[in-house]
Amino acid sequence: MKKKYAVGVALIFAVLLTGLSLASCTGNEGTGDTNGLPSVEVREYEGVNLSSINEFRENSIAGPQYIDLKTYKLKITGLVQNPAEYTYDEVLASYEKYQKVVELNCVEDWSVTILWEGVLVGDLLEEAGVSSEAKVVIFHAYDGYTTSLPVDEIIGNKILMAYKMNGVVIPPERGAPFQLVAESKWGYKWIKWITEIELSDDENYEGFWERRGYSNEGNLDEYYFENIP
Repeated sequence: MKKKYAVGVALIFAVLLTGLSLASCTGNEGTGDTNGLPSVEVREYEGVNLSSINEFRENSIAGPQYIDLKTYKLKITGLVQNPAEYTYDEVLASYEKYQKVVELNCVEDWSVTILWEGVLVGDLLEEAGVSSEAKVVIFHAYDGYTTSLPVDEIIGNKILMAYKMNGVVIPPERGAPFQLVAESKWGYKWIKWITEIELSDDENYEGFWERRGYSNEGNLDEYYFENIP
């Protein structure tokens, strides 16, 4: 694991960090229940061994979320010229699909390597027409979870909003209909059950775990915890 641990952290801080780490990975993680998973999961891609969909821990902030795709809406709001609202099918029909093998690293000291498939968040932003004042993309989830990334990082790193993992449509327990593939970021930036993408000029915006002391940047090559609340 790529971790940069602070030297000489007092025992009381270590205990506090352990408590805060719970439920922090992938923003709002899903269950390990395998019921209903198709048997066509890809376990190798272009010579890379993939983790199983089942190799995730349940640590969501409000339990797995089950969204009715027939009534689901993805909203693009905030500092955009063309606010939009899409159904699940409209997202998949309107934007080109991409695949990436990306490792998800959790602050709880586990990781998975998954083949993700989805649309580029940057394509959604381009269609919406991002205002020049917008600096941050705030992601909202069905369970109330939020996190954010700079606009430039979203576009420059071609960040995916995935609807498939290992060739299988993401199950509800894993974040359906969409999960952010926030590569090069700690797992708490990988928000699930995305319902809204908001453009903001608030560069100091803090999401659920960021308000509790986690790094707002969330970079894998940096220690994830910034402050003791």
